[in-house]
Amino acid sequence: MESINEIINKMRTKLDSEALFWNGRAYSYSEFMGMVDAWEEVLASYQIRRGTVCGFVAEYSPQACALVFALMRGKSILVPFTSAIEHELPEFIEIAGVECLFRFGVDDTWVFERCSNPVKNELVESFLDRDVPGLIVFTSGSTGKPKGILQDCERVMRKFVVERKGWSTVLFLMLDHFGGFNTLLSTFAYGGTGVCLPDRSPESVCRVIAQSGATLLPTTPTFINLLIASRCYMNFDLSSVELITYGTEVMPTATLAKVKEIFPNARIKQTYGLSELGVLRSKSESDDSVWVKIGGDGFETRIVDNVLRVRSEANMVGYLNAPNPIDAEGWMCTGDHVEVRGEYMRILGRKSEMINVGGQKVFPAEVENILLSADNVNEVTVVGVPHPVMGNVVKARVSLAEPEDRFQLAERLRKFCMERMAKYKVPVKYEIVREDEQRSLRFKKTRA
Repeated sequence: MESINEIINKMRTKLDSEALFWNGRAYSYSEFMGMVDAWEEVLASYQIRRGTVCGFVAEYSPQACALVFALMRGKSILVPFTSAIEHELPEFIEIAGVECLFRFGVDDTWVFERCSNPVKNELVESFLDRDVPGLIVFTSGSTGKPKGILQDCERVMRKFVVERKGWSTVLFLMLDHFGGFNTLLSTFAYGGTGVCLPDRSPESVCRVIAQSGATLLPTTPTFINLLIASRCYMNFDLSSVELITYGTEVMPTATLAKVKEIFPNARIKQTYGLSELGVLRSKSESDDSVWVKIGGDGFETRIVDNVLRVRSEANMVGYLNAPNPIDAEGWMCTGDHVEVRGEYMRILGRKSEMINVGGQKVFPAEVENILLSADNVNEVTVVGVPHPVMGNVVKARVSLAEPEDRFQLAERLRKFCMERMAKYKVPVKYEIVREDEQRSLRFKKTRA
């Protein structure tokens, strides 16, 4: 608990600074730490203590953020959820062995409920000997059944002890995934301001940035594409943004080039992390480059057969409902194919997403990058579909800025691609879809 206590003590030295921006109002660290202290009394009244598996369904808000720190102080096991996974909630509660649950409303009020007959997970039971708080998050399940991941909160917090610049950070990445939780912790650990969103529409994000003067926007390439297509950024002053970080999926270079037009004052930085390993330190080669150097204190990387492997001091404790993928020496195969150039690497895509066309490898991001530079294309998702001779062929799901005849579109885009890539990579099928059919609720491409 040394790191957690040290960071909370630092937060208490910044009482006059702004801790949160929520619903148009700023909250000081004095107010926020008062909420943390009040939550400790609430938890005691409900007998939530060391080792209690406590879930909460919430978006970012003052009370929900304060609960996070109170639960860590009490050495409980935190299980964050959002309303986006409401249909999966009973299954996740059972896997994690959740004993009690707080549900937050849009006005930041909450209700409490006990879970009936919770069954403690064996991995959680063995973890309690560490006498530190834990965190359980779930994978998205895009390639199979969602897996519950148990993390040691003290390990996660350790990297935030070193003093760094505090940012006014838009809390865009969802709280119930590791990237969002990591962003929340780093924001407060460095004495920054957490900027909460009413929703994640481009207009709402732009409006809150303008209202709060946010300086850091952590987001996804899919959301940036949506922002570009919406053009709503033209109606707001976004000049306060100094840094944009992106990760979770491959960034098209066509999209990256447009970001600087929208945020001329911002540096652009690629990040890399996995829920199983934590978020690695990273350095982009330049603002307009998708080449990145990753690693730093607490992390090691190596490339085996063009696939990235990582060893981390912040490795997860394990999966709750699947075998541990980390080998005896602490290395995990990420599944990310990379190209290496000196100290930098370029992430090509996941092995699970790769399309095998007659024995030739096609990474969807490469084709998507070309198609995004074509006229009238707002968003595109490339997938493989079965073919009786080639095994698979490439299909493109396309969202348009303006209506266009499907057959004329297919002919135009096929010709556009033939001039810019090898024939086997060119999509042979095209489908026009709405933009919201291209992305998940977490603003990542859906390739299913």
